[in-house]
Parts: sequence; structure tokens; C-alpha cells
Amino acid sequence: MSKLKILGIGNALVDIMVLSDDDQIINNLNLPRGGMTLVDGELSARIQKEISHLNIKIATGGSVANAINGIAGLGVECGYIGAIGQDELGLLFKNDMFKRGIAVLLKELELPTGRAVGFVSPGGERTFATYLGAAVEMGPDDIKPELFAGYDLFFIEGYLVFNHALIMAAASAAKSAGLTIALDLASYNVVEANQEILNELVDNYIDIVFANEEEAKSFTGMPPEAALENLAGRCDIAVVKVGKEGAYVQQGTQRWHIPATVTSVIDTTGAGDFFAAGFLAGLAKGWDLERCGKMGSFMAGEVIKIVGAELEDTLWDQIKERVELL
Repeated sequence: MSKLKILGIGNALVDIMVLSDDDQIINNLNLPRGGMTLVDGELSARIQKEISHLNIKIATGGSVANAINGIAGLGVECGYIGAIGQDELGLLFKNDMFKRGIAVLLKELELPTGRAVGFVSPGGERTFATYLGAAVEMGPDDIKPELFAGYDLFFIEGYLVFNHALIMAAASAAKSAGLTIALDLASYNVVEANQEILNELVDNYIDIVFANEEEAKSFTGMPPEAALENLAGRCDIAVVKVGKEGAYVQQGTQRWHIPATVTSVIDTTGAGDFFAAGFLAGLAKGWDLERCGKMGSFMAGEVIKIVGAELEDTLWDQIKERVELL
């Protein structure tokens, strides 16, 4: 049983994953390779038409939703705040969380449920075109103090930064409620477009920051270890992930290098989300930071073996046994 309970907030999306042999569709749609681009309903419909003849996989998604699913799979009590549509994809999202025992705090709207089309290039890199749909309709008025009752740690999705009022209200309310607050920086192009508000968040509200190498450079202008040092001086715990080289974790002047878990790479979708899931689940269990990092690395290694970010239910008992040995 975990010692702490974790609450997450993010864009409730359904992932539509496409394995592509080349970058032709990405180039045709003007999508930055390896990034996340927000698209409107019209472009989303065009993309759906472009991929209709391809082999696709549909699963629940959204950065923090992926992490919360992973955290629940590791046996930690958790909840999730988001907005979905009253449609087939919304029902899929809700039922998927229910079956994992997650306390869902979902606003249901008439708008379509958000969806993220992910193009998986050879080698596993993914490029997302995201239509937020209902997800974008959450606002500061939806953030009530009672949402935080009984929780100890609050995980915020960096993609919410496009909704400035919402992300600031969520961070402020969680801080007032005394929760530890973690933030994932989302995507390098999101960071580039939202420097000012992300700086305000990190400097005034955030206790734990997760970033990959590109995001850390976009945010600080520095290479990984220097960025880690910068972030660790501005919050309690900094994590910078460096792909095949693993990850760095720093608290104060203490630093750990966490080796990557060696495995075959099919699709890197969810790797960062599952690293955060393992790391935060470790914190919830009272583990030291090095062991938390090792569980994050292990979880990232598991999810990149598959397409999408949803592990089969049959794998979780085996995973829980293996992580206890880390």
C-alpha cells in the first residue's frame, strides 16, 4: 500500500496511433517531426481522412492521463481531473480509468472528446497532431478546493499551459491545499511558446520538474546537466531525461545518473509519461530518489516495447513483482 495519494490534471485525450514507413504524411500536414501541434476541428477531420486506410491503434491518452494509468497500475491510489465529450471516445476514456480503480473527476460536455493522432516513425519517434475538443473547455471555475481533499501530490500536464487561467488556478489551489506539485514540461515547442508562464510556475509553485533533453534546453537554454543544475536551484527535485543515456535526478546538491533500461524500441509514445509514473509511484511508496529513478527508467522501458501508451492488463502483476526488486 502506498503512503501517498496522487491527483493528476491534464487534457483527456484518446490516442490514435499510426505506424508510418516514412514522413510523407507528416510533411504533407506541415507537422514538426517529434513535436506536438494543436490542430482545429477542420484539420483534425482532414487528418482522419488521410489515415483512414492505414493500420491504427486506439487507446486512452493525454500525458498525465497516461502517467496516472501507470501509477494506478503500480498499486498507488490516484485520481484524475479532465474534460471529455459525451461520445464513444469519451466513454472509452472514462471506462478505461474506471477499470484501473482511478477516481475520475471528469467534466462531460457536448463537444467531441479530444484526440491525438500520433505518427510513429521508423525508430520509434512520434509526432502528434492534437485536437483538444472538450478538453479545452476546462477553466479556472472548475478548480474547486474540495478536489484536492485526501491527496498528497498533484501532477500537472505542461500541455495545459495553453490555458493560462486554468493551469495557474490549479497550481495555486494545490499549493493552498498543501500538496507537493509536479510538472511535466510537455514538448519542446510548447515550452518555446510559453516561456513566461512556465517560468512563473516553476519559480513559484512547482516542487518537481520533469523534462526531456530538448524541453530542458528550450526552457533553460542549457545542455542537460547544466539545465538540471538550473532547475534544481528553482525547485525541490529536478529530472532531466536524456533518451538512451538514461536520466539525471537532482535534489539540492545531490545528483544521480539513472541508466536507461535496455530494451527494443517500437514506439517512444508514453516513455516520458511512464518514467514520471514510476518515479512518482516510488515517491508515494516512500522510496529514495535513486530508486524512484530506477522505477521510472524501468517503466519507460516497458512502454516503448509497444505501440501507444497502454500496457496490457495481463502485464501488471508481473511488472509490480519486478519493480519491488529494484
